[in-house]
Amino acid sequence: MQTIETTATVTPDGTLVVAVPPTVTPGPHRVVIVIEEALLDTTPLALRPIPLPTWPPDATFRREEVYGDDAR
Repeated sequence: MQTIETTATVTPDGTLVVAVPPTVTPGPHRVVIVIEEALLDTTPLALRPIPLPTWPPDATFRREEVYGDDAR
């Protein structure tokens, strides 16, 4: 048995469209469907870059640079 968490689409005619990973064997399967009451919000987030002028442009933040020679 596999547990797959994914997003499905219900068409106006009541058809459920869902994609499963390729590891699922083709053929009939017993499935359990749980539908949440609220619809998913699919509007993209309005993200914007945050300028960080105080950081040096060559900063890499490697572990050795952050913690020193003993890497602690």
